[in-house]
Amino acid sequence: MEPFRFRAGSAPLLVSMPHTGTFIPEWLAPRLSPAARALPDTDWHLARLYDFLGELDASVLVATHSRYVVDLNRPPDNASLYPGQDTTGIVPLDTFHRAPLYLPGFPPSEEEVAERIRVYWHPYHDRLKQALGEIKARHGYALLWDAHSIFSVLPRFFKGKLPDLNLGTADGKSCAPGIGEALAKSVEGYSAVLNGRFKGGYITRHYGNPANGVHAVQLELSEATYMDEKPPYKFRENLARQLRPQLRTLLELFLLIGGKSGSGR
Repeated sequence: MEPFRFRAGSAPLLVSMPHTGTFIPEWLAPRLSPAARALPDTDWHLARLYDFLGELDASVLVATHSRYVVDLNRPPDNASLYPGQDTTGIVPLDTFHRAPLYLPGFPPSEEEVAERIRVYWHPYHDRLKQALGEIKARHGYALLWDAHSIFSVLPRFFKGKLPDLNLGTADGKSCAPGIGEALAKSVEGYSAVLNGRFKGGYITRHYGNPANGVHAVQLELSEATYMDEKPPYKFRENLARQLRPQLRTLLELFLLIGGKSGSGR
């Protein structure tokens, strides 16, 4: 199976979904623990939730493989994105709830980690970089929306309950001034925060380059806004119907403001 699915659109917007994949290769599956096999840390159902992207004519890049194979939103050198805070690595060894991912005696070696990065991580990022380049060549600028979701309560990473919509712009470095603030201000009916616990992962920080006309924003959704947070992680269409208009408003506003920001020159 290819490590991603890609659909090209004609708008200046690329939506990346690096953690939606659920595929586990046959060579890996027998080594995983029972906790890992349920894939609890997947960004479940995002393609279904964002089912309006075709109407916006956005390009869409979606991972097919589980983040347990390799985490596409971590740096290839596995440097921490949040120094001093707990996080999981580019090839994680435990779940977000600290359950071991591997059966005893079967963790990946350094050589295996390097091979997973080569086979799965690099193709996704090569395609992402290519798509942004094509968009920028066509429009003079490019907009990148990195779509995520996570448990609403996760003591390992944050206290209490997570706000519904968590926007990240790397503290304003990944997009033109005012974009993140305008997006956060547009949220109605949901709690929202800008550059709170989630400021944007590797994708947002690495590709966001407003001085060069690439504006990147990450949205980390609380899973409680659209799905059941316990297995089998059921999609809740009644909740999604309420959330989708807000997501569409955010992306339409991003397109509007991003177009005005343009190349940044």
